[in-house]
Amino acid sequence: MEIVQPPATAKLPAEMFTGDAWADVIYRGEGPSRARANMVRFAPGARTAWHSHGLGQALYIVEGIALIQSRGGDIVEARPGDVIFTPAGEEHWHGAAPDRFMAHIALWEGDEVDWLEHVTDDEYAGSRRPARTF
Repeated sequence: MEIVQPPATAKLPAEMFTGDAWADVIYRGEGPSRARANMVRFAPGARTAWHSHGLGQALYIVEGIALIQSRGGDIVEARPGDVIFTPAGEEHWHGAAPDRFMAHIALWEGDEVDWLEHVTDDEYAGSRRPARTF
């Protein structure tokens, strides 16, 4: 067993995020493990740029209201306890609702992330549907 000392909380870069977002590394596997886990906290209205992961990504919503959209799809409004998975290569973005902080645990493998353009205000303001239908 090893008790791991995590790095300090990092403010995420404006090149990849609109608004204020911070990450805490939970786990970063060393070869042969490629597992990654971060706790990411978003200020109201903050969001990632469009991006995709080489091996997919799972988001576990911890608090607040998350907005997640795959390219060409609806914006999904997710709440604590919801898990959203985007498969390998699927372009998407995620962030906080305009009036709520949001935190999620992001899980993915490897460092293959393709960062694209920022989400426009019009894209961010699109119609939403709930993640749960019950």
